[in-house]
Amino acid sequence: MCHRGSRRQRRISFPLSPIALSLSIYGRLANVHHAIPVSRVPIAIGMSLRKSIRLFVLVLRSQPRLFKLMPRSNAICKKMEEETFEEPSILVAIVTYLSITVLMFFGHLRDGLRKWGIEKRRIPPEKGHEGYVPLYQSFESFYANNIYRRICHSFNRPICSVPGAVVTVVDRETPDYGWNFTYSGTTTELLNMVSYNYLGFAENNGPCADAACEKIANSGVAVSSPRHELGTLSIHNELEKLTARFLRVEDCITFGMGFATNSMNIPALAGKGCLILSDELNHASLILGCRLSGAMIKTFKHNNMKSLESKLRESIVYGQPRSHRCWRKIIVVIEGIYSMEGTVVNLPEVIRLKKKYKCYLYLDEAHSIGAMGPSGRGVVDYYGCNPKDVDVMMGTFTKSFGAVGGYIAGSKKLISHIRIHSHSSCYATAMGAPIAQQIISSMTIIMGEDGTDEGQRRLKQLARNTRYFRRRLISMGFILYGSQDSPVVPLMLFMTSKIPAIVTMLAKLKVAVVGVGFPAVSLLKARARFCLSAAHTKEMLDTVLDVMNEAGDMLSIKYSHKR
Repeated sequence: MCHRGSRRQRRISFPLSPIALSLSIYGRLANVHHAIPVSRVPIAIGMSLRKSIRLFVLVLRSQPRLFKLMPRSNAICKKMEEETFEEPSILVAIVTYLSITVLMFFGHLRDGLRKWGIEKRRIPPEKGHEGYVPLYQSFESFYANNIYRRICHSFNRPICSVPGAVVTVVDRETPDYGWNFTYSGTTTELLNMVSYNYLGFAENNGPCADAACEKIANSGVAVSSPRHELGTLSIHNELEKLTARFLRVEDCITFGMGFATNSMNIPALAGKGCLILSDELNHASLILGCRLSGAMIKTFKHNNMKSLESKLRESIVYGQPRSHRCWRKIIVVIEGIYSMEGTVVNLPEVIRLKKKYKCYLYLDEAHSIGAMGPSGRGVVDYYGCNPKDVDVMMGTFTKSFGAVGGYIAGSKKLISHIRIHSHSSCYATAMGAPIAQQIISSMTIIMGEDGTDEGQRRLKQLARNTRYFRRRLISMGFILYGSQDSPVVPLMLFMTSKIPAIVTMLAKLKVAVVGVGFPAVSLLKARARFCLSAAHTKEMLDTVLDVMNEAGDMLSIKYSHKR
């Protein structure tokens, strides 16, 4: 009863969230073109729009906590443990909500025009399915056809070079707002602020590339077999021993795909009767793995230790639903660096809670391994924690090591269990020999076992670039999310319509940046994301900063009150 009461109380405190507002308006507009004569469509749409605007105004009046008028000298801040993220002014927030409402309104209007044959339907109809319910009938489908389609030229742009500090992109144009693309056959070189090339090992020359080429001559490109059959090469064992030594753990197992390292291994660790406490902003691979496991999943607020402890205490006290039996096990699933937020997990506090409540810890270091810590061993190294305090250490080779694949590391007992029960180990094709060699070569350089200080130079260069770039952007008046030491730098745009504007403008000024929108982030939290690399020189960063200063003024995205 107490648990239900507290949930009801939260609903009273927050009558309608921004997302609920957008979806409520969306729901009203969605019913416009159903079961009404064509002649009454304009009247019905007008009435629906008036109702939506009334709802919008009522929500603004009923939620003083949603928009808080403050002097311009003070920022509207939301405290998340040690990190503070500035929120936009009330004017920017209102314009953001109105813009998405207008986009949805015209999206439904055009859906109605297509349905009645007034506008040409560009979506290919499903043939032979007369009388069937549409297979793709959801908000995501509506968003993809009416909003994403208009800005899709900002995404999925093909490249034709190594994704180093400079990348060559294929030029293309769309004459019909994203439905078709034409290629001119020309290319453009851009400064690459997009790729996860944190340590600059995405190269086609140098010791790593040379060693990988030699391995192709000896072992070929692919293994064409799972590890349990004829897919285990001697270089796999060498890589796993080296990775375990690098991470300072007992054992390690590697996989050919980073995404599958999470999605196919979590089901081997949790099942029915288990509880997974997952950060609300965890990666899709972690979410999929948790769902496939069959365990009960509860989410806690992003990087919020009070929320995590509250969920732990509540789960231990009440046990499993209905039966109230004790959980077979509780696993806390977190990331080192969150790729869309740029935040660094508060690992020491998570470890303290893990020990206090006797639960297991699953740490995904996909973005932090190689990019954080004085020795490049991730957030464990960054905070100076004991690797043995992390029960399951996961990471990928796709970012800092310039390769593909992932690993699970920990105790020998854990790795022996994974080797037997992991779907990715039993059924997936093993990693190719040249890929394993690329990882070994880059990891050896990071560890300083190549006889040079190149690894330390790259680590220090990345740290310098990260702090310098963040400091300069903040001084210009942009709102940034994430830790000051995180090489992932989200620059907040808030409005979805700003994504194609900044991506297109920066591309014309010879800078490649990625725009991030729904469903990767909240519908009202659009952003541009920069990824720093040790391959970037100060001159390159200064060029990007000058371009951003110009773009920020032209697009009015310098939202910070701290200038």
